[in-house]
Amino acid sequence: MANKGPSFGLSRDVQAKIEKKYDDELEERLVEWVVLQVGADVGRPERGRLGFQVWLKNGIILGKLINSLCASKPVKIPDTPPSMVFKQMEQIAQFLKAAEDYGVVKTDIFQTVDLFEAKDMAAVQRTLMALGSLAVTKDDGLYRGDPSWFMKKAQENRRDFSDRQLKEGKNVIGLQMGSNQGASQAGMTGYGRPRQIIS
Repeated sequence: MANKGPSFGLSRDVQAKIEKKYDDELEERLVEWVVLQVGADVGRPERGRLGFQVWLKNGIILGKLINSLCASKPVKIPDTPPSMVFKQMEQIAQFLKAAEDYGVVKTDIFQTVDLFEAKDMAAVQRTLMALGSLAVTKDDGLYRGDPSWFMKKAQENRRDFSDRQLKEGKNVIGLQMGSNQGASQAGMTGYGRPRQIIS
């Protein structure tokens, strides 16, 4: 924001650590995916963290991205990009809400100021990665791009055991239940006692 000056001391150290988490190679992959998913009319950002931030800052591209993946509850996108700060932040917030409704875990979602004020662009990358992984996992035909760009999330592997199988499992004795395979604690000291070293 306009009233925010440079940070000093611990604040600067913390911000420097956050900025180190930003991945330039990941940025290229995410830009490539967004352009393929939304369309070439969104253009491409300047390379680097700030270029990526400016490209996504008004929330229009993010809204188009989530709309291309989930058409059931589309994010309203204005005809002209909003120029007022609160309208841009509102657009980002709508994307975040739609991403959460799509299935992105709340802990993977960035805060609006992380993008708008470029406080944590690595968090923005993590959210887009989570969104891409979810789109690849759903495999509903709406994802465009190379599926190897994102990891597929683990799917539930539910198993149903019969009563007979469950009863058989009760007859198995685990290694920690009554059998120690000949191991003993002979010669060991009690917990917390130092070893006696005599020279």
